[in-house]
Amino acid sequence: MADAGVGTDLLAEMQNAFLNNEKFLMAQNVVTQYDPLEVCLDRNVAETVNHVYKHKVKEVKPITNQRASGRCWIFAFLNAIRQKFVQHFNLEDFEFSQQYLYFWDRIERSYFFINVYEELARKGEKPDGRLMMFLLSNPLNDGGQWDMLINLVEKYGLIPKEVWPEAFTAGRSMRLRKIMNYKLREYAVTLKGLVDKNCSDEEMKAAKVKMMTEVYRITSICLGTPPKTFDWEYSDKSKAYCKLSGVTPLQFYNVHVKPIYNPLDKVCLVNDPRNPYNRLLTVEYLSNMMNGRLVLYNNQSVDVLKKLAAASLRDHEAVWFGCDVGKHFERKLGALHLDVHNYELAFGISMVTLDKAQRLLYGDSLMTHAMVFTGLSWEGDEPAGDTEDPKPAADENLPELKTTKWRVENSWGEEKDKPGYLMMTDSWFSEYVYEVVVDKKYVPADIMAVLKQDPVVLSAWDPMGSLACIVCGKDEHLAHL
Repeated sequence: MADAGVGTDLLAEMQNAFLNNEKFLMAQNVVTQYDPLEVCLDRNVAETVNHVYKHKVKEVKPITNQRASGRCWIFAFLNAIRQKFVQHFNLEDFEFSQQYLYFWDRIERSYFFINVYEELARKGEKPDGRLMMFLLSNPLNDGGQWDMLINLVEKYGLIPKEVWPEAFTAGRSMRLRKIMNYKLREYAVTLKGLVDKNCSDEEMKAAKVKMMTEVYRITSICLGTPPKTFDWEYSDKSKAYCKLSGVTPLQFYNVHVKPIYNPLDKVCLVNDPRNPYNRLLTVEYLSNMMNGRLVLYNNQSVDVLKKLAAASLRDHEAVWFGCDVGKHFERKLGALHLDVHNYELAFGISMVTLDKAQRLLYGDSLMTHAMVFTGLSWEGDEPAGDTEDPKPAADENLPELKTTKWRVENSWGEEKDKPGYLMMTDSWFSEYVYEVVVDKKYVPADIMAVLKQDPVVLSAWDPMGSLACIVCGKDEHLAHL
């Protein structure tokens, strides 16, 4: 009878090869005592990391902190908006309420799930089928995508953070997610039962009203109840007292935010090398609102993403983007750098053998986090002036830049040795940035024309359907929840 599992001869060969290699024995002595990433840190590369850039937009304080929640997509969105808002209102610092959009996303996404599940049950989809199992795996994910943000702000508006301070659960969202995921799965059972017994429209409507009443109750208990109107009192940089009175969130957004930063004017560009470029993509059942905007991706080469992000930054507008932040990341240095960890030295292996398409296809990478670009550097002496100088108009033909690194505003708070910004090398951008959002005024006509196509529909479980949702815990470890 053949040996079960790995053969004894092979086991002996592997063990002998390891024990006879002094380099690996030394690595074993060290790695069994310390974090493998710390051991693999390449000091020569680490010494080259700095946070000085040729050009930065006017940055805003304070550094935001999503805490132990997966709301990075909301934080990045509001950080991009406030960059213009603060300049317009001449403020020292400012935050929009991230909890406000999060609250309404919980409500709308629950309603979306309930209606989608009813639809699929009527189509005869089975709970143990791949689609149903995927949708049930995490019904109320914390993360999201750009078009989901548009759905929320266009319907509910925005409010300043000081008007509605954060509840405990907003920054520690695990409990709410667990409660709501249980309830949505319970609702799925109820919906399937109603469909199976061929219930009346009145019965189905009453059941969904009851479900949504529970959803609102749970969410409001955990996060509080959003204000219908509010007063906003503030002092600008000149210490002048100002006040907006009796404003609704939608009025605040439409009158005071949208003229400065209009999310409807932004274009979402992605780099998915598995699919043809210059094609419009979407993902089945990826949304947070019934009859809302589709999540649409304009698929382009990574060089296009870099060029348009650079054009936006040089015109003093920050750029929302999505990436796989956990790859080749040295948090203490604030560095996203392909060479910062030398796995060859400690383990005798490479961690850069798969290309971007292979990593997507074989499950090694997807978008996990959203942040904001606020600066960049490039090779050569192409003039751009200092950060106070006006840049060429967006519609002028800007010279091509060979970018070298990018400044990133994160939403993990600020500490003495981690000021809230990351340095991303240009080569890291090529491999792990999947999405950027820029104003349409920077986008050439041929790329804008892609938006008129009928989108290619990717499967619900496709990696391009991943949501920006890195949870930053208090213990400083990253976790996918």
